[in-house]
Amino acid sequence: MSSGLAISAGRKLFERNLDQYAPADPLYETYVDKKGRERRRKRELPPGLSARDAKILKSVKRRAHYLDKGFNLCGLRFGWTFIIGIVPGAGDIADATLNYILVVKKARQAEIPDWLLRKMLLNNAVSAAVGLVPFVGDIVLATFKANSRNAAILEEFLRIRGEEYLKRENQRVENPEVVRPGAGREEAEHVPGKDVKEDGGWFRRKSKSKSKSVSPASNGAESTRRESRFVENVNGDSGSGKK
Repeated sequence: MSSGLAISAGRKLFERNLDQYAPADPLYETYVDKKGRERRRKRELPPGLSARDAKILKSVKRRAHYLDKGFNLCGLRFGWTFIIGIVPGAGDIADATLNYILVVKKARQAEIPDWLLRKMLLNNAVSAAVGLVPFVGDIVLATFKANSRNAAILEEFLRIRGEEYLKRENQRVENPEVVRPGAGREEAEHVPGKDVKEDGGWFRRKSKSKSKSVSPASNGAESTRRESRFVENVNGDSGSGKK
């Protein structure tokens, strides 16, 4: 009886220590409801993302969840990478391949910088190397969870991208060549939270102005006044004037 209690207490202590080093679930978060019960819900996406980036992040988070934390056994969460990794040799190769194809390769579609890609590949390399160690490597692998780590750093990067995009251009602090605010946004796409006047609204105004029928005499003067507000058209107008 006492030995059973000791084993149970030791297992709980071991699981708590593992949780300190394991990354959070990329897809779900826990909360306490009004009745004091612990519940689980999907994490919200960062604001300011284009539809393309939001779709990519959703896919990466979902895949990372099932690869790393899709199953629960006695309080210890693990995923397909742990199950596949039990097979010596071939399982580790399959794990590394799945980690790259399902997570890293998908994340690259969001136009991430090279340093972020290298960090993701390093996480996969550590996961593959640890998985080669028999038994102990599989336990550490279930705790390290490279896919969840990669999903977390992708989400953090896209969160910064979204925050920068929602700011006015003169208020942005990050390097736009690295963060690429608004990357993946279609010409007519409006991102929630972004001022419509700044969110590509001039494309729509310009197209509407072309569709209006006006007299030839007033068309040139009105077009010059309208388009002189945009930097890219000023040079074109001045150049045509010189000719």
